[in-house]
Amino acid sequence: MTNNDLDPLIPAAPSEKISAGTRRGRIQMILLLLVCASPVIASYFTFYVIKPEGGKPKVGQLVVPVQSFPLQAVENPLVGKWTVLIARPAKECVTGQDECVTDLHTARQLRLSMGREMARVQIVWLVTDDAAIDPEIQKAYDKEVAGFHYLRLPKDTEKRQAVLEWLARDGAAKQLHLLDPRGDRMMRFDLNPQTLDFKSMSKDLEKLLKWNPIGKAS
Repeated sequence: MTNNDLDPLIPAAPSEKISAGTRRGRIQMILLLLVCASPVIASYFTFYVIKPEGGKPKVGQLVVPVQSFPLQAVENPLVGKWTVLIARPAKECVTGQDECVTDLHTARQLRLSMGREMARVQIVWLVTDDAAIDPEIQKAYDKEVAGFHYLRLPKDTEKRQAVLEWLARDGAAKQLHLLDPRGDRMMRFDLNPQTLDFKSMSKDLEKLLKWNPIGKAS
């Protein structure tokens, strides 16, 4: 049997059509993804590369590359809004313990200072022990008025370890962590009372919200 005898059995034209259709579909999918992601890409490019109005943060430490929170380890996903996360044991955050209460107050005031953009920001207190939260503290730092959400470490050992490892990365567990609406830690603030510059901290977050449109306002 010659090669010519086999030619009619090779579906050259249909195969080429299928291949071309597949390529067009992939190209269209990539273009669609780029269109959907363009606001995020543009805002991050503007802030990190073009750096409008002195885009370098005043006091916040940029986390590069960003560090994704282990979302699968917790019940309440830290997505949808900009998240100011503070991790403290409940036994330390009681009336009379000024250091911890001051840190909670700083987180609350940071959100309040955003004014009209405040609805795009939530505060998460990651409670790192099993102690009960002081009722007076819980009243002052509630969800409705202060925008606080309480998140306990997972009971599951593996999940708990994943969260603790994320938290302690770079030795910055006691800092104030800023997560973008996808759950990625992208900035940290030092809460040392001797060096704390609340005005500059507020300006850093204000700038991010201005140049990055992602994040729900409801």
